[in-house]
Amino acid sequence: MTAVRAEGLFKVFGRKQDEAVRRLLDGASREEVTKLGATPAVIDASFEVQPGEIFVVMGLSGSGKSTLIRMLNGLWTPTAGSVYVDDVDIAKIDAAKLRQVRQQKISMVFQHFALLPHRTVLENAAYALDIQGVSKEERRAKAVEALELVGLKGWEDKYPAQLSGGMKQRVGLARALAAGSDIMLMDEAFSALDPLIRREMQDQLVELQASLNKTIVFITHDLNEAMRLGDRIAVMRDGRIVQIGTAEEVLNDPANDYVAQFVADVDRTRVLTASSVMEKPQYVVNADAGPREAQHVMREKHVSAAFAVGRRDNRLHGVVYDEDVVAAVKRGDQKLDKIIKNDVAAVQEDAYLADLFAPSAESKLPLAVVDQAGKLVGVVPRVTLLAAMASITESPDQDPGAHSLQPVSAAGAASGQEGAAQ
Repeated sequence: MTAVRAEGLFKVFGRKQDEAVRRLLDGASREEVTKLGATPAVIDASFEVQPGEIFVVMGLSGSGKSTLIRMLNGLWTPTAGSVYVDDVDIAKIDAAKLRQVRQQKISMVFQHFALLPHRTVLENAAYALDIQGVSKEERRAKAVEALELVGLKGWEDKYPAQLSGGMKQRVGLARALAAGSDIMLMDEAFSALDPLIRREMQDQLVELQASLNKTIVFITHDLNEAMRLGDRIAVMRDGRIVQIGTAEEVLNDPANDYVAQFVADVDRTRVLTASSVMEKPQYVVNADAGPREAQHVMREKHVSAAFAVGRRDNRLHGVVYDEDVVAAVKRGDQKLDKIIKNDVAAVQEDAYLADLFAPSAESKLPLAVVDQAGKLVGVVPRVTLLAAMASITESPDQDPGAHSLQPVSAAGAASGQEGAAQ
């Protein structure tokens, strides 16, 4: 079951709304429809948001993103189409049922905080629970817990006028968390904050999401914010969704020239990850085997080092070097455990490219890429990282494909680090 689903969603303001929808479906442009006296704000939008996903809707002013989010919580009724929350079409339910869905399923975080100035921080955080009729003791307990989650423990008795902008937005976030709803709608929630505070709030949202696993629809005009937060991103232009994909998909395979221009200046080293440039590990040995087997593999592959991994679980144990293997064979050792070194540089799959340059420069070996269980899933040779950086910094005027990150071949990587483990 999807958490939120939109199907053929239209919102048209002004006159002749139904005729405007018909003409748009027949292929009329937005400009042609405006001549009828109608203003299309959202045109034929369809998408699904999975439970636990951060789904970012990104676009410039006038693209229709704020209108879209107002239809997702029932503030505005679609001109055509459906909005499903847990498979309930909120565009077709009565007002009482809609209030119930809002109270139990959806919470909202606004751009300009929307705090009640005459209520304390604690009372603001508990406001949604107050509306729901929750007892005073329970709503206080939940509000205190939510405020602690967003770093406002000790500020419960302060008033909004005593808070900074960042702290006010934390109260808004705490209010949404205290409500206990599974779905959070965030409309330009951080855009009113200065850059440093905005970055802190982004970090906090990522940390909270890791533990709370909410379903979040996040509206922004900031591409870097979208790339940083979104599991998937929907790009809007002139009321239409022109592309939906992960940050890497939008960067590396833009759907049209508009998206390509939109993402041209993105710092890709802060978006693309190790998993996007890693290569298959070519030279590995079984950590549970003996030195003779390791020596055979290293001679056959003409390498001076190899990653040692578990036979069954493929977990990375470390690295073995040729001179140590030869010495172990001479001693008659039966296991590799005494000569496995842990001086291998390992990074997580989701590590950003910007964070790989320093460990790569300090390592004699390719970077080992591991998953959360410590399983070796790939390697990033230094030459691959350098090629990636070169493709990012090249001028698009020199090469139409300059902004597409293409890893070099395994053979090229091996030649760039001759004799090293890969």
